[in-house]
Amino acid sequence: MRKIVALSILCLSLFNCDDGDIITSELEFDETFEACGDLVIFKTNTSQSLSLQITGSNFVMNDLIEVIEHPDNPNRLQLSNTEYTQADVGGNRTFRYRSYASSTDGIFCNDVPPDNIQITEDYSSSGDFTFFVALAEDDNDGIPAYLEDLNGNGDLNDDDTDGDGIPNYMDVDDDGDNVLTVSEGVTFEDGMTLADLDANALDTDGDGIPNYRDNDDDDDGVLTINEENATTQDNNPTNDITNPNAGPDYLNDEVFDTLLATSYRQHTVYDTFTITMTAYNIDFGSFQYQTYDFGTLTQATDVDLSTSRTLQPEL
Repeated sequence: MRKIVALSILCLSLFNCDDGDIITSELEFDETFEACGDLVIFKTNTSQSLSLQITGSNFVMNDLIEVIEHPDNPNRLQLSNTEYTQADVGGNRTFRYRSYASSTDGIFCNDVPPDNIQITEDYSSSGDFTFFVALAEDDNDGIPAYLEDLNGNGDLNDDDTDGDGIPNYMDVDDDGDNVLTVSEGVTFEDGMTLADLDANALDTDGDGIPNYRDNDDDDDGVLTINEENATTQDNNPTNDITNPNAGPDYLNDEVFDTLLATSYRQHTVYDTFTITMTAYNIDFGSFQYQTYDFGTLTQATDVDLSTSRTLQPEL
């Protein structure tokens, strides 16, 4: 996979030209930027643009999000590198500031740029940069990752309720009963602690263990994962219903039918990449910037900042 480079640049209020003239335009950019094509990184507002173009490089944006298997757990991923400098990217780099009398819509990333571009100021500079990359993995089960730290030690990777090798924060079925966590009656609200979450979660058998962490939800002695019948054995106990008035068998302690499960359900893990960039030693004539925060990458052609993958834990 490729990785993306992110620059964070603080708002510029003054730029000096090579001849000593002062650019009076004030740059008012937000804290995000985009990228496209052959390493063109840019941000715009209604009348200004700030960009970095890298030429003569074999580096591509997807290199920034290259991942490898985590050495501690094959179900996890880690970034090949979390920082990329100009030395890693190579090529020639040019920072450019421009202001326009016309709209900035479509001035980047188009095969045919607008024909009404009116540039009023144009300044270029060499400079250095570093891309910072972070990877977050999550199960999107409705429980924030920080509340899946059951032992409270700050390490999310050693909390694995069902012991299937997938940490709870990446596990769509925390207790391994083939009923997805999102379907086990747990609701998160802002400000909740783990104790709040569990106190408000469904606990069918009243044993003090919420259903989403209980592998025998009705405490009938038959594990939830095995409460299926032969006609609908599909790794989904929620659709096995003997008594419609009592709901699924796995929540009905009067039904003891057992059919041993043959596998866990397939798990989907969602990976999100965050790329920021900082520029250094920008020099527009007599005006210099030692450090410039360009912001966070929000969009890039041919690069997916949010992806998903599937895991099949062994039963």
